[in-house]
Amino acid sequence: MDGRAFTLIELLVVIAIIAVLMAILMPSLHLARDQAYGIICVNNLRALTRAWYLYKDDYDDKLVGGHVGGRYGGELIDWVDSPTGNNPDELEQKKEGIRQGLMWTYIKEMDCFRCPADERKIRPPHWAFRSYSISGNMFGEERYQNWSERALWKYAEIENPADKVVFVEEIDPRGYNKGSWVMNPAGSSWIDPLAIWHNDRSCMSFADGRAEKHRWQNPSTIDLAQRAADGDTSAFNMTPPADERDDLLYMHKRYQLWPSKRRYPP
Repeated sequence: MDGRAFTLIELLVVIAIIAVLMAILMPSLHLARDQAYGIICVNNLRALTRAWYLYKDDYDDKLVGGHVGGRYGGELIDWVDSPTGNNPDELEQKKEGIRQGLMWTYIKEMDCFRCPADERKIRPPHWAFRSYSISGNMFGEERYQNWSERALWKYAEIENPADKVVFVEEIDPRGYNKGSWVMNPAGSSWIDPLAIWHNDRSCMSFADGRAEKHRWQNPSTIDLAQRAADGDTSAFNMTPPADERDDLLYMHKRYQLWPSKRRYPP
């Protein structure tokens, strides 16, 4: 029996072969992981939108509040509350805010509120848990805006539900997604940054119940999301260059406002 050990050169050759194989396989492994995250994210949004549907079915077609922590007559009217509770752990306070929200009754799956690709959870001090926000026109922040107050309050008010966004991946750099995701559909700038965790794509859901990944076209859109991911709290109200507004126009068409001012309640 030959008991000869490997020579140093033979070991180096084996290591080199392993390194080459890893270099070949790692991009494929990363792609497979990202695709899996995207599938989970889309399924999360489908589940959230299903819960959103169930709420309006139980409340005479009225939409659940799309803001965060809003109250009317002292009662919470929104799908989630602001971070709350006595737990000193910031993440637990944010989870408790989700549990206190009006949509928790219809879903009760904490993981559905977070995209697994959301990196903010591992980027202190900008800790976050909830990855998704409701579009501000869906009885969200628009109901408070002095320049608008044109939030949709009932499902029947939504024109062409298959083309109107309900949930988006948002990346508020202030520690959690405050308020709702808003934009001015008559303007030329973003107000709130979108999250882009899926290879230049974001997941979003629509008022007909479907959810999908959408690929963004403009580098300025992706750059804004990266700035927010890095904790840049100035990543709001960004005006893209005139030749980079494809993404802005895409969202303009999917953000419907009520045509005249009115006051809550409907």
